[in-house]
Amino acid sequence: MTKFSIRNAIISTTLTLSLLLLPGAAFAADSQQTTTTGTAEATQASASDTQLIQEVLDYISKYNVSGVKKDELIRAAIEGMIYQLDDPYTSYFTADELKQFQDSINQDYVGIGVTLYFENNKLYVDSVISGSPAEKSGIKAGDIITGIDGVTVTGPETAGGLAGEENTSVKLTVQRGGITKLFTVTRAEIYLPTVNAAISHSKIGYIQLTSFADNADEDFADALSKLQASGMKSLVLDLRDNGGGYIDTANNIAKHFIDKGILMYTQDQSGLLVPQVISDGVKIGVPVVILTNENSASASEILTGALRDNHVATTVGTTTYGKARIQNVISLSNGDALKLTTEKYLTPSKEDFNKIGLKPDFEVKNSTAQLITAFSLAGLKNIKVSGDSHSLSVDGESFNGVLDMIKKGNSIYVPSRVLTSLVQGEIAWNAKDKKIIVTDGAGRRNGFTVASNQVVFQHEESYIEIHAFVKQYPSLKWSYSQNKLTLSTP
Repeated sequence: MTKFSIRNAIISTTLTLSLLLLPGAAFAADSQQTTTTGTAEATQASASDTQLIQEVLDYISKYNVSGVKKDELIRAAIEGMIYQLDDPYTSYFTADELKQFQDSINQDYVGIGVTLYFENNKLYVDSVISGSPAEKSGIKAGDIITGIDGVTVTGPETAGGLAGEENTSVKLTVQRGGITKLFTVTRAEIYLPTVNAAISHSKIGYIQLTSFADNADEDFADALSKLQASGMKSLVLDLRDNGGGYIDTANNIAKHFIDKGILMYTQDQSGLLVPQVISDGVKIGVPVVILTNENSASASEILTGALRDNHVATTVGTTTYGKARIQNVISLSNGDALKLTTEKYLTPSKEDFNKIGLKPDFEVKNSTAQLITAFSLAGLKNIKVSGDSHSLSVDGESFNGVLDMIKKGNSIYVPSRVLTSLVQGEIAWNAKDKKIIVTDGAGRRNGFTVASNQVVFQHEESYIEIHAFVKQYPSLKWSYSQNKLTLSTP
């Protein structure tokens, strides 16, 4: 199943982002002071360099046969300097590009307000954002979008037709319960919440942090306070697909976990490691489990490394992106801006994970299995999971995710990693015998083979037939009704 959402464009824009915003004027003043207090030779060389650039610019502008515009030459010169840095995180922004960049961090975008997934050549509405144009127009989760502005949906890329400018309309053809419906939806500015929180029946708190936006620390504090007031016994902090944001936000959130300690070490051109210290925080006082994946980057890695190295949290999921660089956004005299990498950073244990990532304590690959494992480590004893191809609940609470399955006649195949997580086990593939080997938490090993139709593969995921699995692990209970699967452990 291919699943994607309105956040995808935002994730791709903000991925690997740690920002430390400095006033442009102050930064410029520092640069100017360095120049004026330098040697006469350095000043003369700087003037000569500037003069040379201006000289070339004048000649090209005046004589080049193609008649290139001066502003285009200047932009090209700037882009050339940036290219020479060989740094994917340094960028030049026009004023409009800077606004788009800031909006992406704060998850402010224009659209209709839905998340989608593509399965069996159909484009499904996975969820509808409260108060969005889609909700106001009557679009519902589970709807199948078959046409966008008269264009037949043929693949995930067709969803690009939903994008457009604010106050413009898009016409959707939708199938619901076998009936075709037509909707006209007017695109509008939509703000995606950066913090989503819930507490399970077993008093395990859950906070999903989707971006380190400028107000995410305040929203996080409010959410945490409500969970604590509800009697939270442990916390699952979900940083999956969080591409980063502002360092100040990460620092303020870390203070809710660490009373005294080091957030990270930074290193600038001098090469000196400088500890960034937390001295006025509070201990959270409950067990913490952090969820990460390959899109957890930058500020997400700062927070993950700090909580891990200060012995506050256990980590679950897959290795993070691996971006240990900090950028400053510097305002320029013409209203544009330069996002420039100015520092490296290391975890409190002085781990340099750039281009490597932070490896979790418990490596789990399926997103639903990750959530189950996190709740188990957070103290959930009797696990109950329910859902279908567009819904998921754990311990009575709904979460963003699915309980995927394949139904063939009387056989139901469930992702092998999901089943393995429910018996607190590990999974391995025996290529020679084409067999999946599951080792449960008690060390019992059982094999499931392709030849016996106990195992099938789909979308690079392995699935085990539920009857075969329960025969080997009878403590796992299951039921299937109205296309929903329920799995539970005693």
